[in-house]
Amino acid sequence: MSGFNNTHITALTALINGAVQDVITEYAAVGQAVPSLDSLEPGPFQIPEETPVRLIKAIQVIAAACAQLSYTVTPPGAVMVNKSLEHEEPACLLVVTEARIADLLLNKPQGLPASELASLSSLDAAKLTRILRLLATKHCFKEVKPGVFANNRLSMKLLSSDTVSSIVCLLTDESLRASAYLNDTLTDPSEMDGGIPFRRATGYPFFDYHKTRQGLKKGQRFPRAMVGWGDVTGKGFLAKVYPWTSQPRDTTICDVGGGNGHVTMGLMKAHPHIKLILQDQPQVIEMAQKFWAKEHPAAIETQKVQFVAFDFFKDAAVYGCDFYYIRSILRDWPDAESELILRNVRKAMKPSSRIIIHDTVLRDAVHAHETSPNDTIFQLDVAPSPLLPNYGVGRVRTYELDLTMMNLLNAQARTLPEFIKLCQKCRLKFERLYEAGETDLVEFSPN
Repeated sequence: MSGFNNTHITALTALINGAVQDVITEYAAVGQAVPSLDSLEPGPFQIPEETPVRLIKAIQVIAAACAQLSYTVTPPGAVMVNKSLEHEEPACLLVVTEARIADLLLNKPQGLPASELASLSSLDAAKLTRILRLLATKHCFKEVKPGVFANNRLSMKLLSSDTVSSIVCLLTDESLRASAYLNDTLTDPSEMDGGIPFRRATGYPFFDYHKTRQGLKKGQRFPRAMVGWGDVTGKGFLAKVYPWTSQPRDTTICDVGGGNGHVTMGLMKAHPHIKLILQDQPQVIEMAQKFWAKEHPAAIETQKVQFVAFDFFKDAAVYGCDFYYIRSILRDWPDAESELILRNVRKAMKPSSRIIIHDTVLRDAVHAHETSPNDTIFQLDVAPSPLLPNYGVGRVRTYELDLTMMNLLNAQARTLPEFIKLCQKCRLKFERLYEAGETDLVEFSPN
């Protein structure tokens, strides 16, 4: 037996054990034990940008190594069948989230029978039981007695008061529906849908669908879903990872297509020496002014923030700002539209201006060096061996987001070389990447 080499699995268990100790250490540093799934308390590390880096890395390693170990020791056929069945879980999540099952179980530690939950939510009792049992088996909700279910640490995020519930609905409703048509749009192209699975599924472009009778409620949910996504992925990294403190007083940032500006508001609160110009469509700017008047009126009173309406496909951004901040916009559009957005920003830049693209940057699932246009090697964070260099399942959400963009909008997340190539077309030179949780800040200068 000594001739057999099992280091590929013993190395994975060593990574898991080491990462678990890191998790325990970080919790002990704040005087707490790691909460169990049965705990209903939120715990100390709810905000990604305030979570210790060592803990973030440990969580990624545990997720990646546990999955890789499981896939290694399980017969391949079973793994692939299990993967093929994974669509059932999001379908069930949509049912229980829209029915507000977590709300009905709030302050009910002993749980409620599924039959009672079904009566309260106007659902079929037998079917709801089966739905909840699947979710409990996947550790969302807890079956405390046969047919009796209670909340746990995961299902508490499905409360209607939590913004996460809105992004869960978006991903398990519009996104899941679109993904079912991915194969059809690839193998049976049609000019009617433009190669977009969501259009094949509904007959409408994504944002047009939200204006229809059947999509109106979902469209109203969309802005809250985006807040939920930011809460999970760490919108506050912007204020922490870039060296804003070294910038002079009254440094001006133009938030391009910034919505209500809640992200750059956080930046201004953290770095009061910064001034902001918020740009978006007129109706969005009108809502943003009301938002700032309520949440940060001092910025309006001191003229630290300005609101300028524009269309980033048609109009140049405000001229001469020090920074142009583009958050999560380019992944909503294919290359042609993204290039148009960047060109309209490039027109407004002075020689010392910088563009900060705050977006998902995909890593390859194979070891490689990323190369900038001036042949400088830029090494992204790489997972320890024998994990995949991109952390595999530990960072899989970014790759699933890429497919979500493709299915909903015919858009895409991008690798660093893809961002560099796109920006080169717009006379922009890559400067540096700042890692920022699940997203990154990619800095470009005029070329």
